[in-house]
Amino acid sequence: MRDTRESRLLLVLLIAIAFALITVDIRGGQDSPVDGARQAAATVFGPIENGVSSAVDPVGNAIAAVRDSGTRHDRVAQLEHDNAALKAKLGSDDRNRSRLKQLDKMIKVAGEGQYGIKGAEVIAIGAAQGFSWTVTIDVGANDGIKRDMTVLNGDGLVGRVTTVGPDTATVLLANDPDFTVGTRMESTDELGFASGQGDRPLRVELLNAKAKIKKGDRLVTFGSQADKPFVPGVPVGLVSRIDPSGGGLTRTIYVTPFVSFTKIDIVGVVVAAPKSDPRDTVLPPKPKPTPTPTVTVTVTPSASAPIDGQQQ
Repeated sequence: MRDTRESRLLLVLLIAIAFALITVDIRGGQDSPVDGARQAAATVFGPIENGVSSAVDPVGNAIAAVRDSGTRHDRVAQLEHDNAALKAKLGSDDRNRSRLKQLDKMIKVAGEGQYGIKGAEVIAIGAAQGFSWTVTIDVGANDGIKRDMTVLNGDGLVGRVTTVGPDTATVLLANDPDFTVGTRMESTDELGFASGQGDRPLRVELLNAKAKIKKGDRLVTFGSQADKPFVPGVPVGLVSRIDPSGGGLTRTIYVTPFVSFTKIDIVGVVVAAPKSDPRDTVLPPKPKPTPTPTVTVTVTPSASAPIDGQQQ
């Protein structure tokens, strides 16, 4: 078409009509009078668009493949990360199972002794220099913890609270040389005082120098006035060695504690003492002795054996 006055007027007219149709379409919304024409156009030109799209798709797919190669690499890296996290989770699950077992055991001890306890986790240990045996737990004054409260776990006596902060507390362990607790022998009720010796057995001075003691006898806490710092009936340990009686006023025995002080994790602070002394009920049942098999040998004389001492 040549550029004439008529062609320019026609172009301006077409542009005006196009703007007018756009305006009508926008104002009409879903009821637009040109909606039918638009659908008809889609019917006519849709297959053409699909054909063009099919022709272009291989190129687009190739570009996408190159672009997604980095994504797939990231995905592999993510899977490796997820696997590592899963392994770590499995490891933590093993630890959680161990902690759950400790917690269940401690709750059983608290139930048998009727101790009201506040569960806690050991979050730090004190310096071992100078035979100082302490741990830090993650409960404090905000949790109702006070100085001179008994600390136990599922095995027995752990120690006593010595220092209290807002959210943490320090526990002096029962094997510390500065630690002393009144004890009572199971069944015989013999009283004594147990002192810590670091990584060695507890040293117990019995008040009765003539007390009848044997290895394997067990001790529990005797308790303190107003139940501070010790509540009664908490398992302490079992007798492992007995010093010969030297005619003194007391008798010395050595007790292996029930608690392993080098691997303490979950503990309970006794915030409410029992209404009555649990005595020996918190101690676990004694293991039944394994019977020793008896072998009887019967000798059957042979036919060629000498009779009445005569030589053959």
